[in-house]
Amino acid sequence: MAETAAVAAAAVAVSSSYRVKFRRKDFLELVDIAKPKIIYHVRRMHFFACDGFAMYTFECENSDFRQKVLEAIEFSNQPWAE
Repeated sequence: MAETAAVAAAAVAVSSSYRVKFRRKDFLELVDIAKPKIIYHVRRMHFFACDGFAMYTFECENSDFRQKVLEAIEFSNQPWAE
């Protein structure tokens, strides 16, 4: 579990603190364009880093993606704290 959280944190670390929210159709189109290797999933949210931003949606299911979906435990733009 800690490894999955570290991978998710690393993906967001390459992005700014800005997040961009999408409707399902547009998020899936962006996934097709950006071709991320991994989609991260926390509760209702799916996200990945692209162009310096965290791109996300609340409208998808894991089965919507051909990419590997990694389950993370937290998504935050707050400074790291244990």
